[in-house]
Amino acid sequence: MSSPTHTMRIGASVTLGTDRPVLFSGPCAVESKEICLEIGSKVKSYAQKHGFDYVFKASFDKANRTSGSSFRGIGFDQSIKVLQEVGEALHLPLVTDVHESYQVEAVAAVVDVIQIPAFLCRQTDLLLAAGKSGKAIKIKRGQFMAPEDMQFAVDKIRSTGNLNVCLTERGFSLGYHNLVVDMRALPIMRQFAPVVFDVTHSVQQPGANQGSSGGQRQMAPYLARAAAAAGVDGFFIETHPEPAKALSDGPNMIPLAKMDAFLGMIKDAWDTGNRYRNFPAV
Repeated sequence: MSSPTHTMRIGASVTLGTDRPVLFSGPCAVESKEICLEIGSKVKSYAQKHGFDYVFKASFDKANRTSGSSFRGIGFDQSIKVLQEVGEALHLPLVTDVHESYQVEAVAAVVDVIQIPAFLCRQTDLLLAAGKSGKAIKIKRGQFMAPEDMQFAVDKIRSTGNLNVCLTERGFSLGYHNLVVDMRALPIMRQFAPVVFDVTHSVQQPGANQGSSGGQRQMAPYLARAAAAAGVDGFFIETHPEPAKALSDGPNMIPLAKMDAFLGMIKDAWDTGNRYRNFPAV
C-alpha cells in the first residue's frame, strides 16, 4: 500500500505522518513529579539523539485496572498539575488518556494530545467530546476491533471538524491472558490516519498476575522492529527507572537505562522500512 497523505499536528512544532517518527513515551501513570521529570528529561535527550520528535506521556488515572484495589493515580488535580509542570519545565508536548466525556475540557486545557483507550474506541460521546476539544486525538484500536473498522472511529473525530487524529495498534485478544499483533493491521489503518505502534501494551498479558497484568518485555524488541520495518509513523513506549517498582504495567515497560539503545534499534529498522513504504503492490 502506498504512503497515505494523512498527517496529525501536535502543538506548534510536531507533525505525525512525515519522514520523521514521533515517540510517545513516559511512565504508565503519574506517580510523582520527580519520576516524570527524570524520565522525561532522559527520554528527551535519547529522542533527539536518534531523530525522533518527542511527546511526553503519563496517565492521570488508571481507570481500567484488572483489580479494583490496584493503584489508579495520585488524584486528578495533582496529576494534571504535574503534567503541566513537566511540559513547561522540559518544553515538551503532552499526551494523556481520558475515560469520561466530562474529563475532556480540563485535560484539553493542559495537554496537546488526548488519547482514547482501546476499550473505549467505540464510545461515540467520548470521541465527539474529544474531537470538539480541538486537540490532536490518538485512538487505540480495541482488542475486539477489526483494523478496517477503525475508520469509523476516525470518522467520528473528523465529523467535529477536527482533522488531527491518529490510530494506535496494540494487538488483539484471543483471551487466555495474551495479545497478538497482526502486522497487516498497520497498512490497513494507515489508509485512514497516521498509525502509532504501542510497543508496551502489545506485550502485555492482561490479568495474568492474579489480579494485575503481566507482560513479556523480552518480546518487545521483536515486535518493535517488525512494526518499524512495516511502516508506522510513531511509537508508544512506557518506561521507568525501575519497572519492578512501577505502580502499574511494570512487566511490559522498557527499563529507562535501556531506552537509548532501544530507540537506536527501532530507528534503524524504521529508516529501512521508510525507504520501502511505496513499494509497488504485488
